[in-house]
Amino acid sequence: MTPIPATDLLSRARSWLAEDPDPDTRAELSALLAAAECGEGDGSEDEARAWSELAERFSGTLRFGTAGLRGEMGAGPTRMNRAVVLRTAAGLAAYLRQDSPDGLVVIGYDARYKSRDFALDTAAAVVGAGLRAALLPGPLPTPVLAFAIRHLGAVAGVMVTASHNPARDNGYKVYLGDGAQIVPPQDADIAARIDAIGSLADVPRAAGGWQVLTGQQIVEPYLARALTTLDPATPRDLSVVYTPLHGVGRDTLLAAFDRAGFPAPLTVAAQADPDPDFPTVAFPNPEEPGAMDLAIRTAAEQGPPGQPDLIIANDPDADRLAVAVRATDAGTADADDAGWRMLHGDEVGALLATHLAARGAQGAFATTIVSSSLLSRIAEAAGLPYAETLTGFKWISRAPGLRYGYEEALGYCVDPQGVRDKDGITAALAVAELAAVLKADGRTLNDLLDELAVRHGLHATSQLSVRLTDLKLIDAAMARLREQPPTALGGLAVDQADDLDQGVGGLPPTDGLRYRLSGDAVAAARVVVRPSGTEPKLKCYLEVVLPVASASGLAPARARAADLLADLTRDLSAAAGL
Repeated sequence: MTPIPATDLLSRARSWLAEDPDPDTRAELSALLAAAECGEGDGSEDEARAWSELAERFSGTLRFGTAGLRGEMGAGPTRMNRAVVLRTAAGLAAYLRQDSPDGLVVIGYDARYKSRDFALDTAAAVVGAGLRAALLPGPLPTPVLAFAIRHLGAVAGVMVTASHNPARDNGYKVYLGDGAQIVPPQDADIAARIDAIGSLADVPRAAGGWQVLTGQQIVEPYLARALTTLDPATPRDLSVVYTPLHGVGRDTLLAAFDRAGFPAPLTVAAQADPDPDFPTVAFPNPEEPGAMDLAIRTAAEQGPPGQPDLIIANDPDADRLAVAVRATDAGTADADDAGWRMLHGDEVGALLATHLAARGAQGAFATTIVSSSLLSRIAEAAGLPYAETLTGFKWISRAPGLRYGYEEALGYCVDPQGVRDKDGITAALAVAELAAVLKADGRTLNDLLDELAVRHGLHATSQLSVRLTDLKLIDAAMARLREQPPTALGGLAVDQADDLDQGVGGLPPTDGLRYRLSGDAVAAARVVVRPSGTEPKLKCYLEVVLPVASASGLAPARARAADLLADLTRDLSAAAGL
């Protein structure tokens, strides 16, 4: 990136300051300008830091894409702030007015800092553009917003959330009237409208005129729909520990469990209330190490004899679900010291697929190119169509005839007709129903996973996720793998290397690489490498499939799979230069 002259940086910052509607970011930017201008070129640490901050904030823009917007909060065009949100809302409104000049836009928000302000600014810009707007009644899960779009007949929906990102971030997720997240070329068309916005003074903003929905209007219908995903005749005897990870899922999930007839989950007290600082976790993502520690400790303190059957967690906007089970088998990998094991997203995805298939689900089962291939075996055994998509529910939700979809990053869609997105509330109900059915039969989720391994082969998955603050290092790793493709990984031969950027198997092009491998006693193996779409990470997804003749063969198969995955991780890290 070409350095911007100091005079240009100052000019851009002053222009931004003049129209910034938020007193908090105005004060922040004013302090940066003062530190930069008053340093008198003496090279002080404060002066250098101020110039560095100004260059970072005013050397581009926060780009709108298929994930909408997501980034660190603060003043400037590369940050999440009210000025950026107003321009985005105005651009979205201009896009929508082409076909729906008076259409309804429904707006939701989580409990992060500035989320409600961003939602109100969106409503003001939408109504100012001549459209109608309806605001959810308070901080609520993302799936409630996704449900509301089709329930209310809206032409679009906006969810202000950064999901499981760190506390300093916020985001802006956009859905259209079909209830699905935007995909190309919709994102580019909206981005072009946003780029056409000039001064904020040119953006008409209404002082009111939008509807604020009540819980009776939207939360109750969502809960009623959630209950239709269950069989009322199935057992309800189940003890659950639950954490919303300081997010907005608690009240909706507890209400769903109550209406479904399950005993009230024991909520982790220290993480029960929404808190935008997420004080008990380094990252509010149940996939991250340590995020489930308090929930596991709470469960361990309960028994025996009252030890819970399950631990479940939502991420802060409750569109994802994490599940932990008691590690009753010494051969089970990844057991916590307290005797609990966090299930991989692929494991939960397979369990839910098996449950839905057993209940006679009809329609396509779909997952992504980075998720386990086990879903294809389950669908084939049930005589159901199967589809594989790019990563993200924006693609899964568009699978033809979708009945069930999941992605390994803890996202599950068990009711696409109700919520055309991942939904951590209805998925929690489905997991609870399955666990209760198995419990009544003297079995557990672990037992069902063992049965699936014997039936379809042990599908062992793992992930290498490397957080790199310098995005150039991610680009360099991808370039190295393209220029010097590996011929072997983890002692397995690379039979096929696909550059997903070229479009493979009818999929749209995406920045990623896929390797298919083979070796002795391995039924199949696969590695996918891609940059994260929402965080500064390089993510590598590994899978090995081993045949298992009987239950007695599970322990050695798991040991062999663990060794293979470790070897794959080592060799892939070296090949990518990580």
